[in-house]
Amino acid sequence: MEKKSFTFNEIKLKLMNYCVYQDRCHAEVEQKMKEFLLIDEAKEEIMLYLLKENYLNEERFTRSYIRGKFYIKHWGKTKIKMNLKQKQISEKLISKCFDEIDEDDYQKTIKKIYEDYYSKQNGLKEYQRKSKTIKYLMSRGFEYEKINDIFD
Repeated sequence: MEKKSFTFNEIKLKLMNYCVYQDRCHAEVEQKMKEFLLIDEAKEEIMLYLLKENYLNEERFTRSYIRGKFYIKHWGKTKIKMNLKQKQISEKLISKCFDEIDEDDYQKTIKKIYEDYYSKQNGLKEYQRKSKTIKYLMSRGFEYEKINDIFD
């Protein structure tokens, strides 16, 4: 299949729209740029433009990513952090942005997911239900210590 060629300005516009549609991180924009056969100088110029005009903002992306994954998908901090690291977001920025999650909401979410999952575990001994539920919560990215706090 032949790739359609675009002018520099068309590519810039496409990338602006890509960033406007949803907050993006640098890695996603760089990945998108690979679709277009651009020389390094052009990539750099577009990247600088997107940053200067605030189409691309790593902190804004990180904050909205954290909010979305926690409040909508109900992921724990561990899973969110791992996924952000895969997107090449710095550890420092990730830690700084975790204030987007309210600690009370975090505890309530763990408790709610625990109760929902636990109640569906039928035909198992008590300790099996509990350990299976803890494993499930950990797979969702919640910390073992936080899960254990529910029982105290």
